[in-house]
Amino acid sequence: MLERSHALKQALVDFVLDAEGDLAQSLETYAAGQLRRGSGNSTQQDLAIDSFIIEGKVGEQSPLELFIEDNPDLSQSDRNLLRRWHRSFIGLFAITKILPDGFELMNWLTDKHYIVKQNNTQTLQDISRLKEGEILLTRIAPVTDSYWTFFSNYTIMGKLGKPKLAVAIGNFKENYKNHLYSDAPDLLEEAWNSVVQYHQQFVDFFGTDEITMPGYQLNKKIAELQEIITEKYLKASGIDPSKSLAEVAQEAGIGEEEIKAAVKEVGADSNVVSQILTSNNSSSKMVMPKVDLPAELKKAEQVTTLSHPRWGQMFLPTYSKIKTILSSADWQSIEGAEKLIRYYLEDKTINAFIWYRLAQEYPNTLESVLQTVLQRPDFRLTSDLDALLQEFHKPLEPELPEIASVPIHLHNLFQAAIAEVNKPKPQSKGQKKPAKGFK
Repeated sequence: MLERSHALKQALVDFVLDAEGDLAQSLETYAAGQLRRGSGNSTQQDLAIDSFIIEGKVGEQSPLELFIEDNPDLSQSDRNLLRRWHRSFIGLFAITKILPDGFELMNWLTDKHYIVKQNNTQTLQDISRLKEGEILLTRIAPVTDSYWTFFSNYTIMGKLGKPKLAVAIGNFKENYKNHLYSDAPDLLEEAWNSVVQYHQQFVDFFGTDEITMPGYQLNKKIAELQEIITEKYLKASGIDPSKSLAEVAQEAGIGEEEIKAAVKEVGADSNVVSQILTSNNSSSKMVMPKVDLPAELKKAEQVTTLSHPRWGQMFLPTYSKIKTILSSADWQSIEGAEKLIRYYLEDKTINAFIWYRLAQEYPNTLESVLQTVLQRPDFRLTSDLDALLQEFHKPLEPELPEIASVPIHLHNLFQAAIAEVNKPKPQSKGQKKPAKGFK
């Protein structure tokens, strides 16, 4: 089965790369979008092609389905194996055990474990140098119900301490958003549900889905909102937020020494630890991340926050100005107007929802402004906006927002990484204390 999986994979890749017409055009479009997010090296290119084989679309069919259709002589065993590959996914894996013919890998994003074997002898020598604890970025695919194989080349990231591992996971989330919880649909569903719930709590707290206030004040209000959400969560889970951490630990069946060690390890406050304790003893496996505005937003004179049940929360220090531009009869007289419009087009943090919101509120002015800035007099907002957003690489559908709840093991890792980075370093004798530590 392993040898056959290697032969079929090679045939699949050749089928896609040798294709013409719609399949070739779809590959070109898909790969361009994928490589924009990554480094563009050979491993990244291979991952893009392999991802297209599984996830790409030519009409309503995937290249994998087209390959099966184009090869009627395939045995039933081959067809079953190929169809299993629809479950293939990219992950950031830790090697937890070296096996005689492969590895046990743990997907860091979901804490799920896999037996993964190499499917050709040519690369067995290459993987023999891998060690327990090393991190791999790769795509795996099932061969049977009990083991998987490497579907793509892998990037060896070495053994990573907590801060570097947290950064690697952050980069993975940025580059492979659709693979965050691809092997754990329950976690993905819970993460999306948490965005809906946070939006509703936001609207209940502020009375609207759009607020504008000074950055320092917004930071305080967001902290208040999160405290209210945490208290509601704890009460719903049967924990009294007014109880001490020791009482919460006792009710959860955890010793006080153990809980003190956990607090020290993750550097968390009592409410967060209570939330984790509750999650460990309930059906939920996720924890709401803490929202802390970046320093530049805390200092901003005005920050507008937009909330949406799918797009999450957006913090915009320039939203008031863009609304002023679009409200003005003579927008070109406003200093920096064209530069700001271009920023909204080019910056990846300005998503499609923000543009849809502006288009709904200022349809005529926005159309006129874009005609001028882009030098496209025929531009029409109603028919051309989506194509324009795609031209500037803005997804038309929301990706899982930062506000979404994360699995407990990832939350613990991020907290421990922050605590480790901020830990004061021991001073040698006669060494002067630095004026400001690394933050």
